[in-house]
Amino acid sequence: MVRDIFATIPEGYDLLNRLLSLRRDVAWRRFAVHRMKFCKTNRLLDLATGTADLAMEAALAYPKIKVIALDFVSEMMVRGQRKIEKQHLSKRIQLLQADAQFLPIDEGAFDVASIAFGIRNIPERLKTLKEMTRVVTPGGQVMVLEMHLPGNRYIRKVYRSYLNHILPRIAGCFTKNQAAYSYLSDSITHFPKPAAFAGLMGEAGLHNVEQYPLTLGTTYLHIGYKA
Repeated sequence: MVRDIFATIPEGYDLLNRLLSLRRDVAWRRFAVHRMKFCKTNRLLDLATGTADLAMEAALAYPKIKVIALDFVSEMMVRGQRKIEKQHLSKRIQLLQADAQFLPIDEGAFDVASIAFGIRNIPERLKTLKEMTRVVTPGGQVMVLEMHLPGNRYIRKVYRSYLNHILPRIAGCFTKNQAAYSYLSDSITHFPKPAAFAGLMGEAGLHNVEQYPLTLGTTYLHIGYKA
């Protein structure tokens, strides 16, 4: 289902992300990238990379690193490849089509494994977190950037209204698949609270989990470290 949804929206995906987040998605990714630490392998694995925004942001911020950007929706990756070539990053970013739940990656191969706005679309979140933990080097980072319902009940009420009523209507002006953005609102509404997600990261074997609320708690950056 997720593959079918995202296969229909690659061309309008970036524009809608900027519009629907009031361009905050750019700032959220930049915030995450600036907290990455490369000290052993100088390699980043970016899961559910979509059109490769986070992968490119990291490659531009850290000129010495190489990136494997992974997704399982080929239509999104085609769009991402064009963007990578436009930024002259083809030698440093390799796209790989694969399932985040079953990574074809050696253990301890990366300093950082990241996923931005993708883990809520994955059925087996714990399995994915365990896979991310497996492929980073000891002391390496697992980073999850994801949207949540805000903790403040007044902000949460306004945000729910935006997700359920305004967001799908705006999306409908730009894509024929309005259902994709109805799914987006539903996936955010049912995503675990930050504290529960931190517990899931701990269950995956990560330690010293850090959580950064962004834009009134509508988005969180979660960072865990491999022992």
